[in-house]
Amino acid sequence: MKYRDWERLPGKALRFTELGFGTAPLGNLYRAIGEAEAHAALQAAWYSGCRYFDTAPLYGLGLSETRVNGFLRDKPRDDYLVSTKVGRLLELCAPEVRTGIGKFFDTPSRREVYDYTRDGVLRSVEFSLERLGLDRIDILYVHDLDIFTHGDAATLQKKLDIFMASGYEALVSLRDQGVITAFGAGLNEWQSAQWMTERGDFDLFLLAGRYTLLEQEALESFLPLCESRGIGIVLGGPYNSGVLATGPVEGAYYNYDPAPPEILERVGQIEAICSRFGVRLIEAALRFPLHHPSVVSVIPGGQSADEARANGALLDTDIPAALWRELKQAGLMRADAPTP
Repeated sequence: MKYRDWERLPGKALRFTELGFGTAPLGNLYRAIGEAEAHAALQAAWYSGCRYFDTAPLYGLGLSETRVNGFLRDKPRDDYLVSTKVGRLLELCAPEVRTGIGKFFDTPSRREVYDYTRDGVLRSVEFSLERLGLDRIDILYVHDLDIFTHGDAATLQKKLDIFMASGYEALVSLRDQGVITAFGAGLNEWQSAQWMTERGDFDLFLLAGRYTLLEQEALESFLPLCESRGIGIVLGGPYNSGVLATGPVEGAYYNYDPAPPEILERVGQIEAICSRFGVRLIEAALRFPLHHPSVVSVIPGGQSADEARANGALLDTDIPAALWRELKQAGLMRADAPTP
């Protein structure tokens, strides 16, 4: 497994593995899994060389963080990176009103309360440190400050304003104190990330599905801004919710919903070119984001040991430079997308 060294501020260096492990599935996302199965998935990721693990209070309403704790407890602390998130507090509730019914299964009876204030950030960090069993966190992301989560631009703007006026200062203080090494935001939209970058001193952003074989709009302004400021990008959702892994099959998902016909057609065209070079679509999809100089890691996630092992093997594929050139010539990739 290759490493990528990142240091934007003096004394705040982090060493990422190119492949990270997204632990939302370990929070019983879409189906319940047992402790042994969750541990086996983490173990397989570790054996593949992965040393970066991303989690969040939302994932299983605390379950993902506690499972990461159990796995990493006997590992040397300087051998891995952990990121988690702030912006949601978890409060006790009756089982029938817990957050994530139909999405997260067999989780604690908790419901989310959005809180982007200074107090909310500090309380969230305290709870996460306890669930993770750590005394420091490498990266904190403010979670889901985007329209996808909050529904409309006006509501989002209110949340952004609260965060920048209050919660943001808590993150700066935590970084200055060494409780965290870096901070940023974990988002479904690059536009919010750019808005924050233009107003604050951010280190890293975790973007879900916004720089993939299917989507490169972030090259217009956001990614060049990150490159100029030394901001790192962790790329989540490299398969756009599945369609870049499965191909244009019936029932394929794109951005959490069934893929529309135009997406299926485009994916089919990309897959056909990959096939001509003897490359699987999923292999090209996982490798592509890593060619951008700002991308420090890609985190596809995994719910089983087999999935974790498969993700590790995908990055070993040798992808011909001619494949990227043909995708660009066919108009299936932006001409300015960094590739070999």
